[in-house]
Amino acid sequence: MGASAIGLEGILLAMRIGVLTETHPLERRVAVVPALVEAYRKAGFEVFIEAGAGKQAYFGDSAYQQAGAVVLASSAEVLERAEMVLAVRAAGANPDHFEQESALLRAGQILVGLVEPLYRPTSVAQLAERGVTVFALELMPRVARAQNMDVLSTMATIAGYKAVLLAGSLSPRMFPLLMTAAGTLSPSRVFVIGAGVAGLQAMATAKRLGASVEGYDVRPATREQVESVGAKFVELPLEIAQAETAGGYARALEEETLRKQQDLLGEHLVRQEVIICTAAVPGKRAPLLIPKRVVEQMRPGTVIIDLVAEWGGNCELTRPGETIVYRGVTIVGAVNLPATVPTDASLLYSRNLCNFVSHLKKVGMLPELNPDIEDTIAKETLVAYRGQVVHPRVRAALEQ
Repeated sequence: MGASAIGLEGILLAMRIGVLTETHPLERRVAVVPALVEAYRKAGFEVFIEAGAGKQAYFGDSAYQQAGAVVLASSAEVLERAEMVLAVRAAGANPDHFEQESALLRAGQILVGLVEPLYRPTSVAQLAERGVTVFALELMPRVARAQNMDVLSTMATIAGYKAVLLAGSLSPRMFPLLMTAAGTLSPSRVFVIGAGVAGLQAMATAKRLGASVEGYDVRPATREQVESVGAKFVELPLEIAQAETAGGYARALEEETLRKQQDLLGEHLVRQEVIICTAAVPGKRAPLLIPKRVVEQMRPGTVIIDLVAEWGGNCELTRPGETIVYRGVTIVGAVNLPATVPTDASLLYSRNLCNFVSHLKKVGMLPELNPDIEDTIAKETLVAYRGQVVHPRVRAALEQ
């Protein structure tokens, strides 16, 4: 699309970026914070913000205006001007409001944000049909030069930290070893499933709070990372071939292997006081690692925080967005924990996003789109262009 234009006096106009108020019911983050407006302006962008877009993250309209952004009264006014829309949760990442939001986007506009292209690919296909160009931040390649754009890792860090604080507030026991005049309290036993970014942060946070921490991951290669944050790595006697994808993510297991994994893991889980679940497989249902039969063997007072509740959950009894108590075991279907610390989460998300947009411009992807570009970051994140779903993995997900 032609995203730039020549003014009457021959001046090249800046590409126009639009930021809307997030409509997901649990979303409090904003895609651009006032501190990043100047960075966008220096990079050749003009920023339009819907009034109140940053309110829930404690960024007022006046702060945006002072930074040089144009604050408009409604989302319709922002979208009328914007050539590129920056979002936190859109399309498949905001399914309840997708139809409403997609109707406002027009052909030729660029949408950048979290869109769940693998888990809910039909929404991306619908946007493609409307002629909207979509960049999915979930598909950011895990290469060194993309680290400062990796939104998933940044938000997972926050989720892992918050999961432990949430567990601590719900557990009937304290985390640290305490020696008092009234006697000694032994440290709580915390078990973390999954040694990705969220899992490792959860282990590190629980350890800092004084808990006795163990961690498990289907990928044996994560042992060193688990031990580096002070946790004990739990290894199950399973023969698993290719437990890891080329991108460093866990691979889905065969049904028989999964059943054996559940039983062996259950022997460890029934002894815990707090369990943090973070195991996920991109584009698929989260692996079921804690069946109901294992929960029934746990002691009353045990707390399970399931960070992958939105994708089915690691626990069979998890209900997304709900907290239930089953036979004395508290199970939290945690959804969007980063949004519970919206100020810092917005700041970090905004930095990742600004780095990504700046990179697209640097490699020649903006202001004019270039689908033939060889840059890995641009190619891997572009999912919809000129009426077509162009990403191979997303196309494959649509065919399933």
